[in-house]
Amino acid sequence: MTNLAEVPLEKQHTSVSSKFDVEEIRADFPILNLKIEGKPLVYLDSAASSQMPQTVIDRLVHYQTAQHANINRAVYYLSEVATNEYQNARCTLQQFINAKENKEIIFTSGTTDAINLVMHGYGRSFIQADDEIILTTLEHHSNIVPWQMLAKEKSAKIRVVPINDAGELDIDAYQNLFNERTKFASLIHVSNALGTINPIKDMIAYAHQHGVPVLVDGAQAAPHLTIDVQDLDCDFYAFSAHKLCGPTGVGILYGKAKILESMQPFKGGGDMISSVTFEETTYADIPHKFEAGTPPIAAAIGFGAAIDYLTSIGIERIATYEADLLDYATMCLNEIPGVNIIGTAAKKTAVLSFTIDGIHPHDIGTILNQDGIAIRTGHHCAQPVMQRFNVPATSRASFAFYNKKTEIDALVASIITVQKVFL
Repeated sequence: MTNLAEVPLEKQHTSVSSKFDVEEIRADFPILNLKIEGKPLVYLDSAASSQMPQTVIDRLVHYQTAQHANINRAVYYLSEVATNEYQNARCTLQQFINAKENKEIIFTSGTTDAINLVMHGYGRSFIQADDEIILTTLEHHSNIVPWQMLAKEKSAKIRVVPINDAGELDIDAYQNLFNERTKFASLIHVSNALGTINPIKDMIAYAHQHGVPVLVDGAQAAPHLTIDVQDLDCDFYAFSAHKLCGPTGVGILYGKAKILESMQPFKGGGDMISSVTFEETTYADIPHKFEAGTPPIAAAIGFGAAIDYLTSIGIERIATYEADLLDYATMCLNEIPGVNIIGTAAKKTAVLSFTIDGIHPHDIGTILNQDGIAIRTGHHCAQPVMQRFNVPATSRASFAFYNKKTEIDALVASIITVQKVFL
């Protein structure tokens, strides 16, 4: 493949100074200029989907207008450019999580797709009757349902790690689940419903002591924490672009090369083969073996641009700023009578899940929307968490590095309005 230089793009984001300047950051996000119900948008739902900076928008437009073609095999200019840019994005993701080789990065349609890939490609080959799979109470439905499907198919069993009243895992109980029948663990790194940060490195190490491979759902961790898969020593790690200021419909599965090579592909079709006859198909090498058909080319390139944007700011700086926002928001909500924070773990990312006495979360969300405030209400695809706290749903405010304390003040004022309306 010809090594073509990328067509230069004007940088839309100026490097931030050593002092975190949130107004400078906010200028990168055109959607934050919107007004809702005549009021400035206060976007507090980044745990569901973060917003996209102009530099990523421009990168997507540039690809569509100057680089678009299908990738691989073709020898004409545009296809070579698109192929290079797609593979460059893979290298960007490799560096972002410190994977050993870029072939360990598989583009998927998102975290859910990545987990299903592992369930089908690994689980269906290696899980047998009476084997046990460890999950936690904190899991998103995407990391529960596929394993339930597998357990039903294979007559295997799901074992679940409980949590305490703060929303933290009971690590002693986790360790006690391991026995000779334990064959796999699929563990969430950060809870989407509560923000709890799990001690995932220690959990992986303990599983490996028992010869058990581990998949980590990193959808909520990757936007807020520095991820080093070699340091974690996880066998699989999955996350999505749309929670990292990138496009929807794309994510990655990281897998150790040796394990990926032992797995069967989840999907069959074009581009994942070495040769095909009606008698037999031989598969391509990783990662191509797991990327059947036309991949999300534009989205993957946008994903790479989003990672470049975030790393230009610095994940550690982002985490420090967001921790300050969380502390401020926690203090403010704790001062409002009748507001109950669900999930008070000592280590959290910027998520506040709460209830208000006597008021349904959907009513809370409706009134907040009238003030231009966007939060998430419901069970957050984490119904076991809701059951553990004996609530049908919560209201969830989730913060990103483009939020500011005055927006938390607006949230507080709107919550007080909700109480006046309903109580």
